[in-house]
Amino acid sequence: MLVLGIETSCDETGVAVFDSERGLLAHTLYSQTKLHAEYGGVVPELASRDHVRKILPLLDEVLKTAGVAKTDLDGIAYTAGPGLMGALMVGGATATSLGFALDIPVLGVHHMEAHLLAPMLEAKPPSFPFVALLVSGGHTQLVAVSAIGEYEVLGESLDDAAGEAFDKTAKMLDLDYPGGPVLAGLAEHGEIERFAFPRPMTDRPGLEFSFSGLKTHTRNLIQQHRGDDVLPDEKTILDICAGFQEAIVDTLVIKCRRAMLATEMQTLVIAGGVSANTRLRHKLEVALGKEGVEVFYARQEFCTDNGAMIAYTGCQRLLAGERNAMAIDAVPRWPMDKLNRPMAAS
Repeated sequence: MLVLGIETSCDETGVAVFDSERGLLAHTLYSQTKLHAEYGGVVPELASRDHVRKILPLLDEVLKTAGVAKTDLDGIAYTAGPGLMGALMVGGATATSLGFALDIPVLGVHHMEAHLLAPMLEAKPPSFPFVALLVSGGHTQLVAVSAIGEYEVLGESLDDAAGEAFDKTAKMLDLDYPGGPVLAGLAEHGEIERFAFPRPMTDRPGLEFSFSGLKTHTRNLIQQHRGDDVLPDEKTILDICAGFQEAIVDTLVIKCRRAMLATEMQTLVIAGGVSANTRLRHKLEVALGKEGVEVFYARQEFCTDNGAMIAYTGCQRLLAGERNAMAIDAVPRWPMDKLNRPMAAS
């Protein structure tokens, strides 16, 4: 089955073509980072307008690269949620209208399920069952995965997501947008041990997360060391970045170890934008490797939002017979545990 995937949940427009027999044929991505940098964060209306501007040229580009025509497509998948309502509607309207014109099935898929399945695009994919750590700017969750559509949320953040904490802390330090990756880059040059940071909610049982207190701790550190200036000196900023990142990473590692022990599974998948963090990858591989747990993650370009993961996820569900009625699905808030195994539409 040849499937077109469309991703427009936030500030990146991703389009890809996936074939159930030949694998990923082509993908392309347009990032709106420069557009939103001026405002220090994503402006939903601007995001929607830019998706409208870029989606059709990207669609033509990816079909040309894949060497297929629109009429060769067997199905279309798009991100139905969670995400920004206007942005979701752009992708949904494009997919639904194209599917209607070509008389092929269309399916809206769950954005975080697609992230979870992104490592399946690699040469060595994980096998079911496994535990997934979904960690991004909007989500921090531990999920037990028995099969596609069979998910049990083991624990999640009670407030800020890990990526959100990165971004907000970067803003306190007046770092360039997007702040999370910039902070992670500076952390490589800082002294981890200079400042003591808490590891939130690791002093009690459970798999829930909370990062708002860590953010407050960081704000207090900044105020204590800024002197007569608005910000601390450059060395102190590097050390704060290093200590903050280590606290986030250690917290995630501790919770992952607990999840592996609780489920008795031997495979961990990390997915979402923060899974691109090299420090997190390294510490998970070292800590869990000692316990015989294998860690899987997608290549860097598939950690953040992309059309390839949407095309792959949509293909699995379309092959099972799922499809939408000729209406646009857009679900800004959509819990993962509400999903079901792929099944034919009734």
